Amino acid sequence: MMTKWKRLFNALIKRQNIDQASNTILAFINKALRPARYVHRREFYHDVLESVNVVLAFHGLQYQEDGKYHTIKKVTNLTEAESRASRLKESLLNRKLHPELLRFCKAELVVDNYFHAVLEACKSIAEHIKGICGLTNDGPTLIDEALGGECPLIRINAFLTETEKSEQRGFVNLAKGLFGTFRNPTAHAPKIEWALSEEDALDLFTLASYVLRRIDNRK
Repeated sequence: MMTKWKRLFNALIKRQNIDQASNTILAFINKALRPARYVHRREFYHDVLESVNVVLAFHGLQYQEDGKYHTIKKVTNLTEAESRASRLKESLLNRKLHPELLRFCKAELVVDNYFHAVLEACKSIAEHIKGICGLTNDGPTLIDEALGGECPLIRINAFLTETEKSEQRGFVNLAKGLFGTFRNPTAHAPKIEWALSEEDALDLFTLASYVLRRIDNRK
């Protein structure tokens, strides 16, 4: 009996020979990883996406959550791909950053994709807040609903004295600034227009980690 992977391999080869095109496998990946197929299975989806993108990185491609292929810097060997990931991850671990950041950015860090690692880092903050409060909005609106106002759902301190209330308001502005400065540009600007170095990415992760830890230590 032919195994599943052999049947799939033969089917792809047959289709490629019929179409006389080289993009059969890419078309198959596009259909198999269509985001709508993985609603409520986000973690599983990211695990699959990471495995596929490690291979695609050798061809200078990455399949992302928007359901499209994007061009990235091509890796030439497995050692290079692993060393990229391990170098940045080691730096992140040395800074003792919040574990949510690594969980959300895992796939992007494998291929040194700082551009989208920034976006995922900000997403981790939003998802963390949603999980605590049960809110559904996003970005600055979510920050205002969860941390703002005269009776915040999430309080980073006792919120009794004017000093504590001032700190809370400052924290709200910090979190909203993080979304406005990093998430919005990376979500809407083409990658070529957003150059982000490893050093800048590490600074961003440190700031995002601070926001997450203050939320974890909420009162």
